[in-house]
Amino acid sequence: MRKTRAAMLLLAIVLTMGASRPTILPTSLPRARPPPFYGDLSVMTYNIHGLPWPVAWGRAAELARIASRLRALREAGRNPHIVALQEAFTQEAQSIGRTAGYHYVVTGPSAVTTGAIMASGSDSDLARNPSWLKGEGIGKYVGSGLQILSDYPITGIRRMTFPAFACGGYDCLANKGALLASIKLPDRPDPIDIVTTHLNSRHASKVSDDRSLEAYRIQLALLTDFIHKAHDPARALIVAGDFNVGNARARRAILLGDIRSGWSSSGTPVRNAYDSAVRAGLPISADAVFSRRRARDWQFYASVAVTGVDLTGIDVPFGHAADGSMLSDHIGYTVRFRLSRRSVPATSFARSTATATGAAPA
Repeated sequence: MRKTRAAMLLLAIVLTMGASRPTILPTSLPRARPPPFYGDLSVMTYNIHGLPWPVAWGRAAELARIASRLRALREAGRNPHIVALQEAFTQEAQSIGRTAGYHYVVTGPSAVTTGAIMASGSDSDLARNPSWLKGEGIGKYVGSGLQILSDYPITGIRRMTFPAFACGGYDCLANKGALLASIKLPDRPDPIDIVTTHLNSRHASKVSDDRSLEAYRIQLALLTDFIHKAHDPARALIVAGDFNVGNARARRAILLGDIRSGWSSSGTPVRNAYDSAVRAGLPISADAVFSRRRARDWQFYASVAVTGVDLTGIDVPFGHAADGSMLSDHIGYTVRFRLSRRSVPATSFARSTATATGAAPA
């Protein structure tokens, strides 16, 4: 009887996902020319908790407030140039970028996008023994929830979906994966690659830690492979998203190990924004300290031979209000970078170009 009731509850949830009437957000700002670029770039990552009713309640009003705050920041000339969103599942969530005046908006994999890699999971317990009472093996009911908003032109888009088996628990109802956008900055010959992702949760998945960790390990390996193949190693790289590390040491070890071994083909180190800010003695707010300790939302960045990427500060446009409330269950924080052109020897440039094209340097 308990299994039957649980199944009926799960069915009711997935059938009503997205069924609520959408709230109309404020009128979008008219499209404007991209702002001038003088070397400073700001990138925000934010899990906006844009889940549909009845999984989450009252989100339309909060999402409208997020859009309005981004719009107010724009009017004050302080909006982040690029925004990486996670859990943008609903119509209200996916309209935030246009409402806030972002000229370019791209969305990650939809609910019907299929993962390219299937056979590698045939020996995984996730593939052999799905728990449909916990949302596994019954299909995808929402997309990836990923979006990238940009003030500057997006010249290339790559998407990746985790295979259907590569998830644990209720996370399987979302078609998670990764989104890469190549962004052309004014008066610069070299685009920059921005990646966002959202990895399997731990406790919220409602399966055992071992099972969610197996999903996490597979997803991170696929993300690393995606970055290795989709990212041009001649371009600077920023990866921002909800990595769901928390206080799980095993997850942290897997994440940092994959970053060191597979995210930078050029051999330059991939750095964590929060740690870099602390090492440099830069001021960070109480909300930033809270976010760093919580260890869900991360930004990583890497320079390349011709483009230096240096962190100059961290701001928190979306943190705790005076009464302790937040517009989401995550902190939305912005990292400010300084991009500089580097003079490199001709041999180094040839080697970098050869790595990007697959040719052998002369």
